Amino acid sequence: MNAINKGIRKVEISLKWDPSPAGQPPTDLDLVAATYLASDPYGDPAYVVHFDSRSPDGTIYLNRDSKDGKGFGWDEVLTVELDRLDSRYARVMVGVVIQQNPSKRTFVSVVNPALRIREGYTVMAEDDFGGVLGSTATTVAEFVREGSSTWDFHPGIHGFEDDPETFTATMGRARQP
Repeated sequence: MNAINKGIRKVEISLKWDPSPAGQPPTDLDLVAATYLASDPYGDPAYVVHFDSRSPDGTIYLNRDSKDGKGFGWDEVLTVELDRLDSRYARVMVGVVIQQNPSKRTFVSVVNPALRIREGYTVMAEDDFGGVLGSTATTVAEFVREGSSTWDFHPGIHGFEDDPETFTATMGRARQP
């Protein structure tokens, strides 16, 4: 008897970091998610979800948004309800961007960053951004719809050196070898 594969249904992407040292401006990391149409899975995003926004259908939303890393536990939490996402979407890319005010910042200047991606209580990926220390933003996850129903998870930390607007426009493009 074959098992029935329901695929990935609902994921939670969590991000945390420690506040900046005394006398330094606050560090503000943001989780972002972009959806891509099945007709153009590597083109421009159909829409982008970031702080102060949510998906038009409510399937992608921020549960928590921090501007300084202060607080207990996870500072930013993004929920993606893949099982409810309309069938016209074939990909969802998730990234982390460092706000660049008042000056340019990279992950090397973020104190104790951490990432966790999980479905329910199952941890799918964890990272500390050590592989992208010179980057201002990074992708952290790709979810791809297989056929018309199930979703697959492709982990991977891929750094960018773009400002937040450019990053969200280009984070889902096909990577060059």
